[in-house]
Amino acid sequence: MATRSKTKAGLPGRLASWAQRHRWSALLLWVLTVAVVTVSSQAVGSAYQNDFSLPGTDSQAALELMERHGAAQAGAGVQIVFQDGRGLEGDRPRVEQMLATVRGLPFVTDVRGPYDGALSEDGTIGYASVTLDSKSENVPAEDVKELIDTASAIAGDGLRVEFGGDPVQAVQEESGGAAEGAGMLAALVVLVLLFGSLLSAAVPLVTAIFAVGGALGLITLASHAFTIADFTPPIMMLVGLGVGVDYALLIFYRYRHQLLEGDDPRTAARTALDAAGRTVFFAGCTVIIALLGLVVLGLGSLQGVALAVALTVLVTMGASLTLLPALLSFFGGRIQRHVRRSAAKAEAKGRREGRRWHALAGAVQRRPLTALLISAIALLALSAPALGLRLGFGDAGNNPPQTTTRQAYDLLAEGFGPGFNGPLVLVVQGGEDAARHLRTVLERTDGVAATVPPWPTEDGKLHTLIAFPETAPQDRATADLVHLLRDDVLPPLAEEHGARYLVGGPTAAAQDFADAVASRMPLFVAVVVGLSSLLLLVVFRSLLIPVKAAVLNLLSVAAALGTIVLVFQHGWFGVPEGPIEAYLPVMIFAIVFGLSMDYEVFLVSRIHEEWERTRDHSEAVRAGLAATGKVITAAAAIMIVVFAAFVLSPTRMLQQFGLGLASAVLLDAVVIRCLIVPAVMQLLGARAWWLPAPLAGLLPKVELEGRETVPSPRAPAAGARDPEPEPRV
Repeated sequence: MATRSKTKAGLPGRLASWAQRHRWSALLLWVLTVAVVTVSSQAVGSAYQNDFSLPGTDSQAALELMERHGAAQAGAGVQIVFQDGRGLEGDRPRVEQMLATVRGLPFVTDVRGPYDGALSEDGTIGYASVTLDSKSENVPAEDVKELIDTASAIAGDGLRVEFGGDPVQAVQEESGGAAEGAGMLAALVVLVLLFGSLLSAAVPLVTAIFAVGGALGLITLASHAFTIADFTPPIMMLVGLGVGVDYALLIFYRYRHQLLEGDDPRTAARTALDAAGRTVFFAGCTVIIALLGLVVLGLGSLQGVALAVALTVLVTMGASLTLLPALLSFFGGRIQRHVRRSAAKAEAKGRREGRRWHALAGAVQRRPLTALLISAIALLALSAPALGLRLGFGDAGNNPPQTTTRQAYDLLAEGFGPGFNGPLVLVVQGGEDAARHLRTVLERTDGVAATVPPWPTEDGKLHTLIAFPETAPQDRATADLVHLLRDDVLPPLAEEHGARYLVGGPTAAAQDFADAVASRMPLFVAVVVGLSSLLLLVVFRSLLIPVKAAVLNLLSVAAALGTIVLVFQHGWFGVPEGPIEAYLPVMIFAIVFGLSMDYEVFLVSRIHEEWERTRDHSEAVRAGLAATGKVITAAAAIMIVVFAAFVLSPTRMLQQFGLGLASAVLLDAVVIRCLIVPAVMQLLGARAWWLPAPLAGLLPKVELEGRETVPSPRAPAAGARDPEPEPRV
């Protein structure tokens, strides 16, 4: 039966029409909103707070007991490390005088000097342990800097002074401002190369900057009401810039396409928003669903990050659907003239828009199984290292060699052994005899290099002692030692003395966090994949499209994790070896899975649009890739340069994050969308759009392309009744 297209204005199209009719109001509303939010956030400041609590774990229980009974180890610790090749005894007067000054600082609760049994065997390296009155995440930077300045004053004349500990690590880490600036500059270059016009390139970038600026101010204000980690802003900017430019570009490219079809700027904007705007809306929903899936992990430090990044994506969607049409109404005429001049030049040279992508799709369709197998094998090979993924947290041993924390780390390892940088704090609730017996047992335990005698808390109801492993904090053997103590060593002692034994401290807490993420990740993956697949099922009314999308997106995430493992865990390209940040896999999975759905929805929606128009499946695949290949590649290139810029960050977490997202987008856009998807769609044929009739009757009808395909007018058969209308969204 012949078909025709009937255009229907949906919400995105109506928003575009409103923004065009009231372009000054729309622009002024965005400018005022961003200005008010930014000024308000700067006036009240931020209240970011890290929440690494893990209820139900040994390390959390140990920390709570120490806080309740006044143990010195409950506060954050700073190590002041000394080295003098002539021996530290000659420096004793000035060191003790400095420590007396440190002891008098208002935020210091305890100081133990190097001459209290904290000297190396040769006497050239020693350390002082300074306990602060707050946990690491709550220590003001000004307090740490004051402590560093006080202790550094005695350096010189052969005496070297370095500093270690989480508070010092937090102070020395720089912001990622340079990375964001480099990412935006690179994105502008890609856009100029794509459109050949600075004005056309600036429109998507300005939209993204407005969105990120507004979201950043909102999250700063929200930090006063919710627990949001202090590493959230750079992640927000990382995702916001990439997604913001991406969404604006997808709409702008469709707008450009409509101009080439002969539409005037106003009609082109409405049509672009009605079609690509719906795609952006549903793609953004998949990202938000994936991010909110982090809530099921029950990890406080990640829930705030997930909500913040989800809000950023929501704001970028709003900017793409309202601010972008307003900007197009201001510059539509100039953009139209440039587009048509460029098209005329291309036509004069015999170049047709999308011809290379059309040819690529045709080549894949001629050998679909070969293209599928080669691409899948390559991705599986890259994913293989992810099977050896080891979760943990980077420490000072991964810092650049010139930093004071790395210098302190190396000195302590040299003077006292590698395990000295990751001590285990054991808490005993059951009397002094139980604590002394524990030390005796620990000294005979494999993997324990040394112990410190137990000492009581202020109220005498608790004893703590420190055990130093033989291996470094990030070594797998150290994690095995934590499990050995909890599973085999401590239970018999607890039964014998009727006491309670807990293994705590930063090293054990890091292991608990990694174990918690690993144990809850299957549920998280199931929730994200299930909800995203359900959304695709509704959008495309197909059973096989969501299955294909889920499998391919999981493959791209696995390949990205494999890349991170090769570089950061195995030390490729000279990167210091170490574990992958414990929360990174779930964050990358949530974001990459959502971003992969962006390209899936954009490409498959154009294929579906052509399928509805022509009913020729092979031509629909070729036309869909021809129409979207260039913009998907450009959007991916922008995301890649924005994400890759964060590899330049001094923070190991942001380096891993940037590399993971950049490699995932590269593989997804080039290998999956350009090779695997056309091959799979060709192999599936018309079956790709199959949906069981009973299920079809239950699902609402979502018109993603903004148009309804209806039969050509024909006289109804005698006695025929009008069909019942399907529910619409």
